[in-house]
Amino acid sequence: MAYDLLIKNGTVIDGTGAPGRHADIAVSGGKIIDIGKIKDSAAKVIDAADCVVAPGFIDPHTHYDAQICWDGAVTPSPWHGVTSVVMGNCGVGIAPCRPGDREVAMRDLVNVEAIPFEVLNAGITWDWETFPQFMNAADARKPALNLAFLAPLTPFRHYVMGAESMERAASPAETAKIKALLGEAMDAGAFGFSSTVLNQHIGYGGKPLGCRYADAAEYRAYSNVLKEKNKGAIEVAVTRQIAVLEDEQYDLLDLLLAESKRPVTFIAMFDRDDIPEAVRDTLRKAAPLIKRGARPQTSPLPLTREVNMRNPFSFAAFPSWNRVFIDKSKSAQSAVYRDSAFRDHFREDLKKPQTFGNWSRVTVHEVHSAALKPFEGRTVAEIAKALGKDPVDTFLDLTVDDDLDIEFALATFNNRPERMKEILTNPDILIGLGDGGAHVDMLCDSGYPTFLLGTWVRDQQVMSLEQGVRRLTSDPADFFGIKDRGRLQTGLAADIAIFDPKTIGSSNRGERRFDLPGGAKRMVMPSRGVLHTIVNGQTIYADGSLTDAKAGKVLRS
Repeated sequence: MAYDLLIKNGTVIDGTGAPGRHADIAVSGGKIIDIGKIKDSAAKVIDAADCVVAPGFIDPHTHYDAQICWDGAVTPSPWHGVTSVVMGNCGVGIAPCRPGDREVAMRDLVNVEAIPFEVLNAGITWDWETFPQFMNAADARKPALNLAFLAPLTPFRHYVMGAESMERAASPAETAKIKALLGEAMDAGAFGFSSTVLNQHIGYGGKPLGCRYADAAEYRAYSNVLKEKNKGAIEVAVTRQIAVLEDEQYDLLDLLLAESKRPVTFIAMFDRDDIPEAVRDTLRKAAPLIKRGARPQTSPLPLTREVNMRNPFSFAAFPSWNRVFIDKSKSAQSAVYRDSAFRDHFREDLKKPQTFGNWSRVTVHEVHSAALKPFEGRTVAEIAKALGKDPVDTFLDLTVDDDLDIEFALATFNNRPERMKEILTNPDILIGLGDGGAHVDMLCDSGYPTFLLGTWVRDQQVMSLEQGVRRLTSDPADFFGIKDRGRLQTGLAADIAIFDPKTIGSSNRGERRFDLPGGAKRMVMPSRGVLHTIVNGQTIYADGSLTDAKAGKVLRS
């Protein structure tokens, strides 16, 4: 028998956690036909000697909703062995959307996910209105990766309620219409829905993102859709103070679990040294919810991001910063940064840290003023001490003095190795939060699979290679109900990552590229040690380069 593809001599790690074994894998028609010692020929043969052959990685938390319009490979994900991505997270997206509401949807993405408006305006194709049409349009483009969709609650509310979705809860009649649209999305293959309650998730016009106005009656109705369909999952951003689960947020998770009877994943479970016991306290508090199907979600990366003071998303969780997002002209933002009342309000906010509370983690990354060049590479804490000034005043004075063009680097979370070992080896926690496609001008975390396998599995040995692969493959597949992927097993889809376990890895700091629509800047994370990324039996990435293969498809729940 002649196969389409034969992968020979590799160490097969099948994604279940079972020990690796030397075996060949035969593929035809996009599916795995046989695993073992195979003597038959194939149209293409890959010699995987000394390498690991694993299921393609599944990224459960991306924001590629817009990027799929101009980049069907949704880079850099395939560079890191990712073959399937789940998008539509955190309640924000671009479908359903009427033609007259497109700017609202784009401005939501600008504010929440820090994707420049000019990029979205140039790159989004708008060849849809409803959510099923959005999924069909994605399929028609013939993507390189597999795309799975969550239905983000904000555009659904706006589609029914218009501008009032950014002002109030839905009426019973409106709730019924939104519920029907979510049911339509689920029937089309959506894997559930998403939402957020985070303060930093600010939408069009500087107002809270529309789904933040949803009340308990709405959530009850939308969760019932999943119960009625008996499929899907819910993703929700709930920890307004990162890694801290407050009573109100606990109650929301309780409601979602009770009314959907489906699994719920919530973010963000990051270790933070400014609130040292936050993760442990939240896990203890959430234990009853976890027993019922709640999965906290984390990233294995030390989180470092570039902070652009024209779009300072990293500070949006602080109530004092709402003013910065209402009028985003340079003159208006400069006036806010100079205002002593704003500075005093910010100082008060810092007494209850949201996203950071340590000026030693904020570094001057790049300035444009020659007079400020000596400050590059120094922390705000160091500069403030040298100048004999308050850190808040130092930070904002530097911003104003550089005409708001300054960029800072903010090292926030996941910096304690022993605590990270606790988090990453906790089977209740879902590993993901790569945020692919979002915050493109300040960070790139979507290379977390290779960082996990290189840094935490090989170098730090916090878990076995088999368990590391399982956490990237069958674990997210099982959570979302992606039944034909996440394992190397005969009859399943031939989504495969081949990597060198001795060299696999990536840096947690990205590099700059100018390859977005219009030549705009983005941060990307290159990989090491990924030799082949194979989607539905076709190689889409090999030896450091994308191929011309467009083998992906829209996955349907």
